[in-house]
Amino acid sequence: MQKELENEIEQDTAPSKTKRKKDMHALQEIGEQLIELDSKKLDEFDLPEILSEAIKQAKAIHKHGARRRQLQYIGRLMREVNALPIQEKLDSWRQVSVHQTARLHQMERWRERLLSDEHALTEFAQKYPAADLQRLRLLIRNAHKEKTAEKPPKSFRLLFQELQGIITDV
Repeated sequence: MQKELENEIEQDTAPSKTKRKKDMHALQEIGEQLIELDSKKLDEFDLPEILSEAIKQAKAIHKHGARRRQLQYIGRLMREVNALPIQEKLDSWRQVSVHQTARLHQMERWRERLLSDEHALTEFAQKYPAADLQRLRLLIRNAHKEKTAEKPPKSFRLLFQELQGIITDV
């Protein structure tokens, strides 16, 4: 009777097969993310030698079945490592990338508005009072001249660079 009760308690505290499988797949996904990194970023992680070797080998494998088996192997090796700091670092890199992309899109939208809408400069000046409006007017005027004369878009690019210096938040 006592033994049955202990078995029942042990089964309740042990993770289910589904939970273990989800954990394994999560570790494999982290391994996939590590494979996508270049060697310089990969060196930033303090990975065991055997795991870093497996990741380097996986980069060279292109056949689907072999790659899948290598990913399973990497997932198994990941069980020996604390994956939380690795995942946090990957997430922070991804967040920085998303933030940079959003900032670039915002600058691109401002450039297009400044070139197409004559009231956009006033709105821009209200939002960014530290902006050099004379310089922006000059770049906008030159960008229009370049476009009509079908010249290379030098001022178009310079306008974007000027916006990069002004727009610092997203």
